[in-house]
Amino acid sequence: MQLHRIKDYDPNYRDYLGNDDILGFDVYSSDDKVGSVDDLIVDEEGNFRYLVLNTGLWIFGKKVLLPVGRARLAYADHRVYVDGMSREQVENLPEYDENLTLDYDYEERVRNVYRPSSQAATLPLDTGMTDTMGLDTGVTPANMVTAPPMPVDSAPYSYDRDRDLYDLDDENRMNLKLYQERLIANKTRHKTGEVSVGKRVETETARVDVPLEKERIVIERVGSTGSNVAVAPGEAAFRDGEVSRMEVYEEVADIHKEAFVREQVSVRKEVDRETATAEEKLRREELDVQTEGTPVVSSETNRQNNDPL
Repeated sequence: MQLHRIKDYDPNYRDYLGNDDILGFDVYSSDDKVGSVDDLIVDEEGNFRYLVLNTGLWIFGKKVLLPVGRARLAYADHRVYVDGMSREQVENLPEYDENLTLDYDYEERVRNVYRPSSQAATLPLDTGMTDTMGLDTGVTPANMVTAPPMPVDSAPYSYDRDRDLYDLDDENRMNLKLYQERLIANKTRHKTGEVSVGKRVETETARVDVPLEKERIVIERVGSTGSNVAVAPGEAAFRDGEVSRMEVYEEVADIHKEAFVREQVSVRKEVDRETATAEEKLRREELDVQTEGTPVVSSETNRQNNDPL
């Protein structure tokens, strides 16, 4: 099974690990600091297999692999504890380089250092194995390397054979979180404007015609038809100061202004309702489980009540 650096496997891995990201954690063996976590190695299914330890000045900056099952994670202290790791053990580990191809032979050399001696079998002296850097890895009696023999059949290696090296207990388990997007529809109320209703006075000139009547005196002098006829004696009465009076009237225009209610204006608010429709593409992560051979894989689902279906 091919191995990958976690950054190459998923550039957005920090979105999944969240607070479980241990890159940069200090690595301690008992009370001695032996280095820090430089990288994480996962297999093709995203399972954590190794921590890349940068030993700093402890072993001249040598980088080595640590199977995840040998690590105790202390998130509160930002530390990883490796019980029983010694300088000699680190010196016996093959050096890690990100340009290396982590094949079965390389992993066996790593596993062999961490396996209990009761599980190990002595490798022949003339194995002649070389890593991808071209370095001869043949063993000598002084640096004898032991490893369990390859199985008789040609079945690929399964990490279940070394559960103590690769299994994490519940306390130290590192998990990939599967995320799913969903649309959240909310409404916010904001001011879009303001309407002010007031009054102003406009002036115009109004014209009105009022017909007026004016009385006048007309005096007509008409000659008598009997002007040459004498009146009877005593009929003519000559009186001095006799006056005839007649009142004369005329109309005068009486124009004035008065105010009245022309119309009444009522101001109120009404609510118009409409439906806003939004469309987005939602992403959802699914497990991609790949197997080799005929392993038995069981899946357990434990949904919490607030998990989206």
